[in-house]
This record gives sequence, C-alpha cells and structure tokens, in this order.
Amino acid sequence: MRWTECITRIRDFKDEAAFAELFDHFAPRIKAFLMRSGGDATIAEECAQDVMATLWQKAHLFDPSRASAATWIFTIARNRRIDALRKARRPEPEDILWGPDQEPDQADVLALQEESDQLAGAIADLPEKQKALIEAAYFSDLSHSEIAEKTGLPLGTIKSRIRLALERLRHAMN
Repeated sequence: MRWTECITRIRDFKDEAAFAELFDHFAPRIKAFLMRSGGDATIAEECAQDVMATLWQKAHLFDPSRASAATWIFTIARNRRIDALRKARRPEPEDILWGPDQEPDQADVLALQEESDQLAGAIADLPEKQKALIEAAYFSDLSHSEIAEKTGLPLGTIKSRIRLALERLRHAMN
C-alpha cells in the first residue's frame, strides 16, 4: 500500500520525495532482477534507471485495481529487458546495406564458377551411395535422422558415409 501511495503522490503532485523513496527501494531490486535474467551490470543499471524514469513519466497509467505497485514496476522492467534484447539483435540502420549491390569483380565470378564446376565434378565422382547421402543432406537439407528414416539405413552408416564423402570432396577441392 505504501508504494501505491508513493505512485499516487508522483502522479498527483510530482512528489520528488515519494519518487526518491521508490527509487531507493526498487532500483537496486530491478537491477538485480535484470542481472539474474542474463543482463550485464551496465545494461541492467541503465535499464533500471530507464524503468524508474518511466515510472516518473507514466505514473498516471498505474491502476492499483489491476496490479500492485511492485508488479507494475517489474512488468515495466521485464518489457524494457525484452526491448533491449530485440534492439541488440536488430542491425542499426547504418549497418544495413541500401541500394543495389556492387557488381562483383569478374575475376571473383570466374573463380567461383571454376570452384562450382570442380565441386560438381567431385560430387559426380563419388560412389553412388555417398553421392545420394550428400545430395540428401546438403541439397535436400535433410537431417541425418531424416535420411535414416527415408532410406532405412542405420544412423551410424549414414554419418560414416557422409563423413567419408566429405573427406573425398575436401581432398578433390585441394
């Protein structure tokens, strides 16, 4: 009830003493919560301060009939953590390439074509049993287990044949 009163005083009067009381109590707990959920200390500290700033700015959105003050505050913290994770996984706009790709160098195109032809020839030279498994694994994108189901061969046999085939291909490409 004490925390609800503090939020109400912030909402109604922009009471800095009530905010300081909430901050002293919740900021370290939010930081610890965020660190326990996998964040490092610096990010957790920044996120905790952001949560507390949000509390100050959005105290009018708190509804004590829907949640306790602690639940509301930790929900904000959880959402900030999710936002931070999403932002970390998303490339920044300057990292995204805009416009058409540059034309590849003709020498690179020829080298790639030669390597592709060499690989195709090396695959064609594999024994039929190995070739079929390489094609299933790499061209049909099947897992070893899926190939075993499809062919009826033991999983160990499939792994051995693929390993041998890859060794032959590696040797042929060098």
